Amino acid sequence: MDLIIGAGVTGISYANFTKNDFVVFEESNKPGGYCKTIKQDGFIWDYSGHFLHFRNEEIKDYLFKNIDPSDIIKKDKLTQIYYKDSYVDFPFQKNIHQLPQQDFIDCLYDLYFRPGLDFQTFKEMLISQFGRSICEKFLFPYNEKLYACNLDDLDKEAMGRFFPHANFEEILRNFKKKNDTSYNTYFLYPKEGAYEYIKSLLKNINEEKMFLNEKVILINPGEKFVTTSANRTIYYDNLISTFPFNKLLHMLSLGDNIEYYTSNTVLVFNLGFDKPSENKNHWIYFPSKELIFYRVGFYNNIFDSKRMSLYIEIGKNDDVNEYSSLMLLERVISDLKKAGIIKDHNLLSYNYLVLNPAYVHINRKANDDMQKKMGYLNKLNIYPIGRYGSWKYCSIEDNIIEARELAIKL
Repeated sequence: MDLIIGAGVTGISYANFTKNDFVVFEESNKPGGYCKTIKQDGFIWDYSGHFLHFRNEEIKDYLFKNIDPSDIIKKDKLTQIYYKDSYVDFPFQKNIHQLPQQDFIDCLYDLYFRPGLDFQTFKEMLISQFGRSICEKFLFPYNEKLYACNLDDLDKEAMGRFFPHANFEEILRNFKKKNDTSYNTYFLYPKEGAYEYIKSLLKNINEEKMFLNEKVILINPGEKFVTTSANRTIYYDNLISTFPFNKLLHMLSLGDNIEYYTSNTVLVFNLGFDKPSENKNHWIYFPSKELIFYRVGFYNNIFDSKRMSLYIEIGKNDDVNEYSSLMLLERVISDLKKAGIIKDHNLLSYNYLVLNPAYVHINRKANDDMQKKMGYLNKLNIYPIGRYGSWKYCSIEDNIIEARELAIKL
C-alpha cells in the first residue's frame, strides 16, 4: 500500500495515477494545500495567484477534464513593473529602452560592458548576464524583496526555466520589435477560482481513502509504519511525502545540516474594493523598497469584473508574529495609494494569509545534502516529491508530472 502524506496538488495527483492501493493523510480540514479558493462578499480569491500555463497538453487535458471548458478563462498575460512612478513592461531587462534616458544609458552601457564572471551564485549570474545597472535598478531589489534573503545565498539556477533570460541581441531587437514571450505568455484560470483544479482531481479518486484533520506524527522506516494524530498505526509499502523536506528530515532524525534548508514566508492580503481599477494589468512587480509589497495582482482584470479585487504579496524572513494583520493592512493601503493603484476606493472586504514556507531557497549545500539523503530515503521506500517535498522551484504542472512519473515507477 502507498501511504501519501499531504493532500495538496502533488499528493492528490499521485493518488490519481497510482495503480496501488493508497491512503492519504492531511492535517488540515480541507484538501488542496495552498491551492484553495476563498469566496467572500462576492469576491473570489485564492491563497495566492495560481494561473496555469502548460507545456504538456496531456497534463492540461487531464487536470481540466472534470471542468466545463466554458468555465475556463484564457488570458494573454499583461504584466508591468512599477519603476520611478511610471510603468515598464516586464521583463525589465528586455525593456530598458522604456526607461528615463539616463537610466537607459546606464543600463545599456553596463549591459555591453558586463563582466565575464565565472558565476556560482544567483547574484553573480545576474551581474554577469545583465550588467550592474539593470541589476541594481530591478533584478536585485525585486528578488531581495521576493526571496527575503541575500541573493549570494541562492544557487545560480535558483529559478531554473522560470527566470526570463535574454542575451544582448534579444534585448537590442526588442528596442524596435517587441518580443516579451516567456514560459507563461498566456494563462488559464477557472471562473470559480483555483480550487476547481483540486475538485477536478478529486473526482478521479475514492475520497474515502483520504483522512482530513489527521496528521502523521511519527514515521518508523524500519518497520514501515506511521502513527497519526488520531492515535492510529498504519503500515505501508511505499511512503510518498509532500511534507516540507526539512521537516521530514527532522521527523526521521536526519536533521544534520538542517540549517541548509531555508525559505521565505509570504504574507498575502486579498482586498476587495467598491470601484473599478484604472490599471489593466494582471499583475505588477514592485522593486522599490519604499513599498512593502513585491507584487500586486488584479483578479478583476481576469474576471472582467467592475469592482477592483487585488492580491498583495509581501516577502518576509523574520518572525511574522510581530506584525498584526491590521497594522500590515494599514501599511498596504497606504502604499497602494502611493503607487496610484487606489484613489478614492473604499475597502469592502479583505482576507489575510501567511504562507510558510512559500519560496524555498535553492542553494548548492542544500542540493548536495538533499541528493545524498534522497538516495538513502528511496532505499527505505520513502519518496519525497513536490515543491516542498523535494525542495525546488516548480509549477503545478511540474508537480503533477513528477507525481505521475513516481506512480508509474512504483
